Amino acid sequence: MILQTQGTIETRPLELVSRPEPAPAPGEVLLRVLACGVCRTDLHLVEGDLELARRPIIPGHQIVGLVEAVGPAVGVELVGRRMGVGWLHTACARCDFCLRGQSNLCDTAQFTGFHRAGGYAEFVCASTEALYPMPEGLPPESIASWLCAGIIGYRALKLAEARNARRVGLYGFGGSAHLALQVLKHWKNEVYVATRSPEHQAQARALGADWVGAADSIPAASLESAVLFAPSARLVPVILRALDKGATLAIAGIHLSPLPEMDYQLLYGERRITSVTNNTHRDGEEFLELATRIPIKSEVECFGLDEANEALGRMKRSALRAPAAVLIP
Repeated sequence: MILQTQGTIETRPLELVSRPEPAPAPGEVLLRVLACGVCRTDLHLVEGDLELARRPIIPGHQIVGLVEAVGPAVGVELVGRRMGVGWLHTACARCDFCLRGQSNLCDTAQFTGFHRAGGYAEFVCASTEALYPMPEGLPPESIASWLCAGIIGYRALKLAEARNARRVGLYGFGGSAHLALQVLKHWKNEVYVATRSPEHQAQARALGADWVGAADSIPAASLESAVLFAPSARLVPVILRALDKGATLAIAGIHLSPLPEMDYQLLYGERRITSVTNNTHRDGEEFLELATRIPIKSEVECFGLDEANEALGRMKRSALRAPAAVLIP
């Protein structure tokens, strides 16, 4: 599925086209895509909330596939292995950010489905630096969302210092929050979920949330940590009112509506706000090991490759009953 011109998803800007099978360059593998998770970042890219880094582009950055071939300088033992590719594709490994373990902030980083062709396709080439070995025995669509929703949610929990908190709030309950809640319950946290969708509220309860409320509601108990997954900045002052002193709010989205003016007293008391910017490869390794060990369970709503516009449209309308994935026959 090619994106040539950005537009509202209702105009179906993703086009199904036929292209030659790509050939892996040195240091790359060719993956036959089995499934690609559908992410809100894809929607932001398609609709123009994010400026295109190249045109045209094949979106999709939660890729599970089989290695079909390898390029020069890559061992043939990778052929036939099931691998995953996430949002961060490569970083320079030389800048100050990379050298201090913050490759997510590298100014020349390349991102899958943004700078590099993504997984809304039958085949994709990927650098060996971007690869994650994926667990066997699980359907590819059920683990595709681990590669961005899971990894970014995990990094958000780390930045929100949730592991050491007793009460953690999750605001918005899309694919990332589904997975983050399971991590928190594994860590024995109390989890408070605020979301506008009655169906998502029911799902949060079923996954073990200790409290569930409307998107702008404030639980009776003060939160020691929180993550905002919804792309709505109007919720920031709401969450700050729910935070205890010394607590941290991590904002997990790549795009957010403008922050509202608010009283400094909401932040006073050493409450902190931090953004979550991409992820490191190490974040991915840590989350995939944890997700396999828990084990994370993922209900998935599946679409055909030619239904990518529909999948993103339903995400926009909050009409998905579960995280979505595009299946490649």
